[in-house]
Amino acid sequence: MKILSLNVWGGVLHAPLLDYLAAVDADVYCLQEVPRAVGTRSDWLTYRDGAVELQQRANLYREIDEGLPDHDGFFAPTARGELMDGDRPCHQEFGLATFVRQNIAIIGQSLDFVHGTFSPHGFGVHPRARNAHVFRLYDYKVDRALTVVQFHGLRELDGKGDTPTRANQAEALASLIGRVHRDGEGLVLCGDFNVLPNSATFTTLGRLGLTDLVTTRGFTDTRTSLYTKPGRYADYMLVNDALRVETFTVVETPEVSDHRPLLLTIG
Repeated sequence: MKILSLNVWGGVLHAPLLDYLAAVDADVYCLQEVPRAVGTRSDWLTYRDGAVELQQRANLYREIDEGLPDHDGFFAPTARGELMDGDRPCHQEFGLATFVRQNIAIIGQSLDFVHGTFSPHGFGVHPRARNAHVFRLYDYKVDRALTVVQFHGLRELDGKGDTPTRANQAEALASLIGRVHRDGEGLVLCGDFNVLPNSATFTTLGRLGLTDLVTTRGFTDTRTSLYTKPGRYADYMLVNDALRVETFTVVETPEVSDHRPLLLTIG
């Protein structure tokens, strides 16, 4: 089974991103920062947050879904806020998207917030709400069940260090995973964690038997050349001992976001 995790950056690199997602042919895609704006007239919308202004793909979730016809898609927004469609305001949802190949059975799932709650009337102040999505899957090829989890960790304006809010988030995430995962079965957790490698978050997740593959396999950078700030860690992929890792890599090229894809193959 091949599992891909990627923060897609709102689809800023739209065409290369769609090409890459189709070419990589993963069984499970765990994608963060996915936008969806139903009924917009334009392909691109403008997002503004103080001095920050970005172009975002209006309906990236739909476009990815159309490009993966052999997968079932699941969209889990954290908020619905206002962007600009040319000279008029419009609303766009923003959150997680997961795509699972249709020959893999989904036998359990849980979706909930690990920080804050859904914001239907604006993206809110930082640190904004965050959710996580847990899937218990049955892989017929190897005749076993496993759990795959993705989340996007909260962003705090003073950096990626440990805070009480992040500690609470980690506990909520561990509790959410525990609702679905079964003892003795494989477990994968991935996403844009927004924490440093020495974060106490990993101690909390270690109670579930999880070990990070990024740091333990010598990777020191999960950002692309499009990210110019210091601090090159953001994305992580954790597994437990019930799984056999065949390959794992932090993909350097092509660059399809300001984050690098994490690509795992398990036997």
